[in-house]
Amino acid sequence: MNDVECSAMEATDRKGGGVQSVDRAITVLEFLANRGWSRVTEVANELNIHKSTAYRLLTTLRDRGMVEQSAVTEKYRLGFGLVLLASAVTADLDVVRCARPICERLSEQTRETVTVAMLEGDDAVIIHQTISRSSALSADWTGVHTPLHATASGKLFLVHMPEDQRRRILRRPLERFTEHTVVDPANLEDKLREVLRDDYAFTVEELEIGLSAAGAPIRDANGSVVAAVSVSGPSFRLPVESAEEVVAPVREAAAEISQCLGFRSRGESPAR
Repeated sequence: MNDVECSAMEATDRKGGGVQSVDRAITVLEFLANRGWSRVTEVANELNIHKSTAYRLLTTLRDRGMVEQSAVTEKYRLGFGLVLLASAVTADLDVVRCARPICERLSEQTRETVTVAMLEGDDAVIIHQTISRSSALSADWTGVHTPLHATASGKLFLVHMPEDQRRRILRRPLERFTEHTVVDPANLEDKLREVLRDDYAFTVEELEIGLSAAGAPIRDANGSVVAAVSVSGPSFRLPVESAEEVVAPVREAAAEISQCLGFRSRGESPAR
């Protein structure tokens, strides 16, 4: 393939919105995963592209840490940047693996819907849900993003996130979903201090009329809050007057999931 043909192919690539370039980059990573150390020529032959194109792909991936290059042989292999990306997925999978049986038990115990959420940007995203056969709720919330200021899990994330991130979120206008949504920053700060003190959050019709929820934080081996488990149900079944009845099992479930992730509370000896 000559330079003119190569330029024409690149022009076509740009017209396609760059999808072909992404596909090629992924193919390069898959090739290196199977072959290990490889030369530019080997990559070019595998993808049936010009050597200069393969070199640019590898150089870009190297600069982003996705591949590394040997200073001696000039060959390429997968880089540690992929480990950082994979660790985020692994963390999510570990939380779900630990939470699934505990959430099933909690759902049957409370007869309500149980969800596990993680922080994603400035939202809470639900990564797992268990619905009791007796639950009055049937909607599938898995993958749904929910606002931090109006949910039990979200309040827990607000409490435990870096202070500069929390201040940035509270400085912007907060959406009012119901008449019970706390949108005044000063009032919300007071609520968050209670959440921090009690180590759980209880919301009544803040996101949706008729819906209440109780949540507790899930911690990893380092003690960082990585997720939250919550029980949601109709407000008449989860009244604030009897909050402790549902909060207690939610906190127990959160502690059990945290223990599965390697968290040890102060004074607790590691499992043998």
